[in-house]
Amino acid sequence: MYQFIAKILKEDNFLSLAGNLIIAVFGLGSFALLARGLDPIYFAQWVLFISGGALVEMLRFGVTNNGLVRFLSGASKTESAQLIGSNVLISFVTTLIITVLLIGFKFLFKDSINNSGYVLFFSWYPILAFVNLPWNNALVVMQAKMNYGKILVIKAINSGLFFLFLALNYIVFNLSVIELVWALIIINLFTSTLCVINNWDGLKFIKKANKATNKTLLNFGKYSTFTLIGTNLLRNADILIISISPLGTTAVALFSIPLKLTELQQIPLRSFAATAFPKMSKASLEGNIKKVQGLFHSYSGALTYLFLFISIITFVFAEFFVVLISGYQYLDPETTSFNIVTLVRILSVYGLLLPIDRMTGIGLDSINKPNINALKVIVMLGANIIGDLIAVYIFNSLELVAVSTLVFTSIGIGLGWYFLNKECKITSIEIFKSGNRFYNGLWVQTKVLLQQFKV
Repeated sequence: MYQFIAKILKEDNFLSLAGNLIIAVFGLGSFALLARGLDPIYFAQWVLFISGGALVEMLRFGVTNNGLVRFLSGASKTESAQLIGSNVLISFVTTLIITVLLIGFKFLFKDSINNSGYVLFFSWYPILAFVNLPWNNALVVMQAKMNYGKILVIKAINSGLFFLFLALNYIVFNLSVIELVWALIIINLFTSTLCVINNWDGLKFIKKANKATNKTLLNFGKYSTFTLIGTNLLRNADILIISISPLGTTAVALFSIPLKLTELQQIPLRSFAATAFPKMSKASLEGNIKKVQGLFHSYSGALTYLFLFISIITFVFAEFFVVLISGYQYLDPETTSFNIVTLVRILSVYGLLLPIDRMTGIGLDSINKPNINALKVIVMLGANIIGDLIAVYIFNSLELVAVSTLVFTSIGIGLGWYFLNKECKITSIEIFKSGNRFYNGLWVQTKVLLQQFKV
C-alpha cells in the first residue's frame, strides 16, 4: 500500500494538479479576503491591477514559453542549456521593453491614469514585472523538464506567503491597497531570490544563448505569443470592457467574482494540460502521430467527464459559492441591480466547453501548428469583443457578457477541431471511450487500495 501511495504522489499528473490546486486555493482565499476587506472601488482597482498584469505576463512569457517546452523535450544537454539561456535573455529584453512603455504611458497620461481604475497597474506593475521574472522563468524551465515537484514548491511558497499575509492583514493590520501591492512585490522578490539561489530559473545559462536558439524560440513564439495574449484577453476582455463601459467600477468587482469561480473549474484543466503538452510534443517530434491522437483522446475524455461533475456542483450551489467568496454584500439589491447568481450559473455551463477547447489548442501547438492555434484564438477574441460590446453598450447586461463567453468558446471548439482533425484524425466517440477507460482504470486501482486496507 505504501508503494502504491508513493507512486501516486510522484506521478506527473498528481504533482501538476497539486501545484495548480495549491495556487488556486490560496488564490481563491486571497481573492475572498480582498473582496471582503476592501471597498468596491479599491477592490476593482486591485482586480484591474491583477488582470492587466496577467495580460502583460502573457506577452512577456508567451514569446518563449511554449517554444521552450516543445523543443526542450527532445534536446540534448548542450542544446538544453542554449535554449534555456535564450529563454532568459528574451524574457528579460521583453520585460524591459514593456516596462519602459508602461512608464512612458504613465508619464504622458498621468492625470487620466491617476483618475482611472488602472492607477495601481501603471504605477506598480513595472516594478513587479522585474521582481517576478526569475520565478516565472523557473516555472517554464521546470515544466519543460517535467519536474512538477519543484513547480509545486515554487507555487506553494509564492501563493502561500501572500495568502498568510492577507489573512493577518484582515485580522490585524487593515492596510491600504497600495501597501498590499508592496507586500505582493516583496513576496515575489523572496520567491525569485530562492529560484536564483537554487539555479532553477536558468540565469546561469544566459551566456549560452545564441542566434540559432534565439531564432528557434522566436519563430515559434511569434505565433504562440498571439495565442497566449489572445487566451488571456479571452479571460480578461470582459473585465476590461466592463471597466470602460457605463456599467461602472462596481460592475467590475461584481463580474470578477463569478470569473474567479471559473478558475476553480480550470484547476484540473491547467494541471492536465501542463503534462499533456510536453508528452504530445515529444510524440510529434518522434513522428508518432498515433500517440498524439491517443493522448488527445485520453486527456479530453478524462477532463470532459470531470468538468461535467464540477459544472453541476457549481450550477446547483452557485449562491453558496458567492457567499463563501465575497459575503452577502454583492447579493444585496441595493448594492447592484445585476444577479450575480445567474452569472455564476451561466459561466458554470462555460466550464463544460473548456476541456475540448483547451485540448485542441494544445494539440495544434504540439504538432507544430502554432499559427493555426493563433488564428483560432484571434477569431474567438473577435467574437468575444463584439459580443461584450453589444452586451454592455446596447443591452447594459452583465448576463449577456457571460453568454458571449459561451458563444466564442463554441466557435473556438469548432475551429480547433476542424484543423486538428486534418492533421490527426480525432473522433468524439473515442473521447468518451477513452474517458470511460480512464475512470474504469481509476476505479479498479481504488478497489485494489480498499482491499489492501481491509487486509
